[in-house]
Amino acid sequence: MTRRGFLLFALLGVAWGIPYLLIKIAVKQFDPAMLVFARMGLAAAILLPVAVTRGELATVLRRWRPLVAFTLAEMIVPQFLLGAAEERLPSSTTGLLIAAVPLAGVGLAFLLGRPERLAPLNWLGIALGMAGVAALVGFAVSGSDLGAFGEVLLVVIGYALGPAILARWMPGLPGAGVMALGCALTTVVYAPVVAATHSWPSAWPSASVIVSIVLLAVVCSAGGFTIFAALVAEVGPVRTTTVTYLNPAVALIAGAVVLGERITAWSIVGFVLILAGCYLVALRAASPGRGKPGPVELDSPQAEPCAVAASGREPVTSESMP
Repeated sequence: MTRRGFLLFALLGVAWGIPYLLIKIAVKQFDPAMLVFARMGLAAAILLPVAVTRGELATVLRRWRPLVAFTLAEMIVPQFLLGAAEERLPSSTTGLLIAAVPLAGVGLAFLLGRPERLAPLNWLGIALGMAGVAALVGFAVSGSDLGAFGEVLLVVIGYALGPAILARWMPGLPGAGVMALGCALTTVVYAPVVAATHSWPSAWPSASVIVSIVLLAVVCSAGGFTIFAALVAEVGPVRTTTVTYLNPAVALIAGAVVLGERITAWSIVGFVLILAGCYLVALRAASPGRGKPGPVELDSPQAEPCAVAASGREPVTSESMP
C-alpha cells in the first residue's frame, strides 16, 4: 500500500470509527429516521456546492442507476439500521460487529465474478480479523439483542456492496459528485418519512446531541465518504473494506473514554488480532527473488479512480505511469 493509501486508510478509520459513539449519543433524543435526515441533509449542503463548482453532477447523473444502487447500499439502508440497532446495542459492540465487512466483501467479489487476487497472507489476515471480532463480541450480544444484531448484519452487507458498485459500475466518476448526490438523495428519501412519522424532536436537542450530529455530517459523512471514494480508487474495493478492522478499535476506545463502556481482557485480545489481520490483509506474498512481503496488487480496471476529484490529483493512465 502506498504512503497516500495508508494516510487515507488511517483518516477513514477515525472518521468511520467515531460514528458509533456519536450515533449512540444522538439516538437518545433523535429518532433514527430524523437522525439520518439531519445528518445527510447537512452533509449534502456541504458537498453539493463543491460538486457544482467542479461541474461534476451531470457526469455522475449519466449513471443514475448505479448511483441509486450505491446510495441504497451505502447510505439509505445502513444509516437507519445503525441508529435503530444502537438504541439497544452499546456503541462499541456495533462498531466491532461492522468488522465483518471485509469477509462479506470477498464473498460479494466472487458472486459478482470479480474475485480479488488474494495471497495466503491476505486470507490469514481476514481469518485473524474475524477471530478478533469473535473474541470481542462473542459474549456481548444477548438473546434480547438478536434483532439489533440482525440489523447490523444487514449493514455489513450494504457496506461490502457499496465499494463493489463504485469499482465495477462507476469507475472514473468524480468522488465529490457521487457522494454529494448520494447524500442529497438520502435526504430526499427520508424527508417524507420524517414528516409521516412525526420524527421531529419534541424539544430543542442538548448541546451534546447537536455537536454529535454536526460531527456525523461534517467528519463522518461529508469527509468520510469523500475519503472512502478516494481510498477505493487508491487501493481497490476489497482492501478498502479492511478499514473496518481499524474502526472497531476506534469505537472501543471512544465508547470507553466517553460513555464508560467496559473494556475486558477479551477486548484487548480482539484488538491485537484485529490489528494483526489489518496488517496482513495489506501485504502480498514475497515476489520471486525477494525475501520480504510488499503491497498487495489488488488494483484492476474496475478499480479506476472513481474519486480523483476528491483526491485532488489526475487519474493515472498508462501514458502517465513511469
